[in-house]
Amino acid sequence: MAEQYQASESVENFLKAVYALQPADGRVSTNDLSERLGISAPSVTDMAQRMMNEGLVDYQKYRGVRLTGDGERIALHVVRRHRLIELFLVRELDYPLADVHAEAEALEHAVSDRFIDALAAKLGDPVFDPHGESIPTADGVVDERELIRLSDLPVGAPAKISQFSTRSSDMLQHILDRGFEIDRAVVITARDPFDGPISALIDQQRTIIGRQAASCIYVERTPQA
Repeated sequence: MAEQYQASESVENFLKAVYALQPADGRVSTNDLSERLGISAPSVTDMAQRMMNEGLVDYQKYRGVRLTGDGERIALHVVRRHRLIELFLVRELDYPLADVHAEAEALEHAVSDRFIDALAAKLGDPVFDPHGESIPTADGVVDERELIRLSDLPVGAPAKISQFSTRSSDMLQHILDRGFEIDRAVVITARDPFDGPISALIDQQRTIIGRQAASCIYVERTPQA
């Protein structure tokens, strides 16, 4: 069904939001979708009911929304577009990383599948976007990694910065200004109590970052030297 279904921009955005918020084997509340999409909870409910009739979501009153297989395929299609565009903007047009999300949001609905296929080929069929997020393949396969939040990394445990997960350009710029970049080595040297700041070494350079910002940084544990 999804291959024939021509989703509108609002439907694509709704399905992408469910995909972003949906826990494994779980559901997304209408309140969370309302906050994510910037629309009222009754509007979310109305959209969910209409998309359930299209076979794109499973909606249950008081229990929230879950993607169907067809809904997930459309969501992954949009996510692929978004992340490839972000990578193109950073790699080929030298966009600052903190600025690419909003630009990709505008472009992801405007370009053709042919353009996206050409973009993927031009970029060498990349696996990750510039934030370290996995780029779904054209068949909807997503690379899975075992990542943990920097805020949960034990003191002294070596790791590699792998992903930034924030929709705030200000927060992302703050993280970048503290020296955090994808693929750099990081070790926490101290963690202040009562949600205080975290001291770390990034490629042996000292930096300090707050707990909230650290929770937006995902790392991959690496072997002890």
